[in-house]
Amino acid sequence: MAGQVQEPVTYRPPGATAKQGSATTEDPITTEVIRHGLNAAADQMQLALCRTAFSPIIYEILDLCCALYDRDVRLLAQGKSLPSWLGTMNFSIEAIVKAVGGPETLEEGDVLFSTYGYDLGSHPQDAVTVLPIFFEGELVGYAAVKAHQMDIGAKDLYCSDTTDNFQEGAIFPGVRLYRKGELQEDLWRSLIANSRMPKALAGDVHASIASAEVGARSVRQLLERYGTELFFSCVERMFDHGEATVRRFLEEIPDGRYVARGALDSNGITTDSIDFEITIDVQGSEILVDFSDAPPQQRGPVNAPQPVAVSCARYTMMFLAGGGSRDYINEGHLRPIAVRTRPGTMFHPLPPAPLFLYNHPSRQACDAIIRAMADALPGQVTADSGGCICSALFWGTKEDGTLWGTGIDHAVGQGATLAADGGGPLMHIAVSGIRSTPVEVAEARFPLVVRKFELAQDSSGAGQHRGGLGLDVEYELLEDVYCTAIIERTKREPLGLFGGDSARANRMGVRDPEGGELAITKVTALPIVKGSIFQVRTGGGGGYGPAAERSPEQVARDVREGFISEEQARADYPHAFGAKA
Repeated sequence: MAGQVQEPVTYRPPGATAKQGSATTEDPITTEVIRHGLNAAADQMQLALCRTAFSPIIYEILDLCCALYDRDVRLLAQGKSLPSWLGTMNFSIEAIVKAVGGPETLEEGDVLFSTYGYDLGSHPQDAVTVLPIFFEGELVGYAAVKAHQMDIGAKDLYCSDTTDNFQEGAIFPGVRLYRKGELQEDLWRSLIANSRMPKALAGDVHASIASAEVGARSVRQLLERYGTELFFSCVERMFDHGEATVRRFLEEIPDGRYVARGALDSNGITTDSIDFEITIDVQGSEILVDFSDAPPQQRGPVNAPQPVAVSCARYTMMFLAGGGSRDYINEGHLRPIAVRTRPGTMFHPLPPAPLFLYNHPSRQACDAIIRAMADALPGQVTADSGGCICSALFWGTKEDGTLWGTGIDHAVGQGATLAADGGGPLMHIAVSGIRSTPVEVAEARFPLVVRKFELAQDSSGAGQHRGGLGLDVEYELLEDVYCTAIIERTKREPLGLFGGDSARANRMGVRDPEGGELAITKVTALPIVKGSIFQVRTGGGGGYGPAAERSPEQVARDVREGFISEEQARADYPHAFGAKA
């Protein structure tokens, strides 16, 4: 695979070279009404999807993305779900539309669909549904939904050990699932036949189509109210405002080159760590995030397609931008951010490299970029978080012979900042829109009991501001099950900043009924016998500033509330007990 490495390519969104945008003069009030109407439409898409989906991974965990694009495939609005898919559904739309023959071949009533990882920028389970939006006979945009399907025919229900993308699920490489409103029965039967959980897949795909229809209908309503010319003129002004907001933030960063260094624990096949380096070049209100020095694409499934690198740069910059960019994101916000990748590397793999764990490099890259910007933006960065979502997926067979399965993600401690202790446990920034499966749902629907779900005392990094706490979680399995577990940041503790201490790293393991224990990291289809305890110990957040500068009153409060044991407090904060640091 190393021989496939090619020359770097740089991705810039449409309009990125026009620093001042189109300078439209439409009424700002009307523009705001239309902007909020589009944002509300994206939210309504998400509500429709969650209310009609069959799988808890969609309606409880919110492993989904709902977005609206204009006819030029520019982002109008995206629901607040997964930041890790921020503004990158355009890659899916462009690839899928091209696969079916181009926009000129689209007709009202068409529904497009893909499970091809290199179109989606993620694994095949994150199937994408695209609905072309027509108004008065003209193509005006697209409603797109990406939602995680529990099973779409991969070698296992969830995988950490694939060696090519053919093992990762049935490939539907951009097809018309509906043609002019008519379901293509042959395609539909082929899709459902490639799932171990056909009822759930059918229900969730229909829910995705319904969600897209809600978005399309909302766009048509706005067009009916304002007319096509005024609507799209206001959209241009909306883009210009988003662009100006981000450019103001970028101008606050001192010009120069910043180097981010990160690592993955392993590629899922071998146990060797994978070090990588990213550079961030800032010049005025322009920024280039350069992934081109990444390692060659990997034999294991930690390869992240180009859209993942683009998304990582975008959501990390939006996180750093803070208050000015916490609103809904549109194409304008993304214009100043250019991303360079090198085909054939881990952040721009080429087929048939495996992709199943595409999101893990992105999370580590996000944390590395934040650390790299610490000196330039000391008041806007956080120390390291636990750096993972510590995923566990269990499955087995019901009495009627059908398969059941569920995935559970876990929150980690967040890093402290210049102004405050770290939050948490919360989901990693990359997936901050999702949730852990509620205990009640997990126990009611699946053969497990949650024996422990508590804040982990002494898991945070000490500092003037301490990091957030991780979690200690234990599940008792009530049946024999299979498990795929995927965890990162087990080899490296979450780092503190500016003298702050490191926090506890992530851990997973299984204790069988006989008392035997097995530590696990990335593992696929691990048999676990009835009565075993599956243990998750999520990492804490790093501290910010020297621990000697934390006030004794804060230390006393932490001990009183159980966040830190007295023994640990005496070790980390001796000054709070009258001793010299």
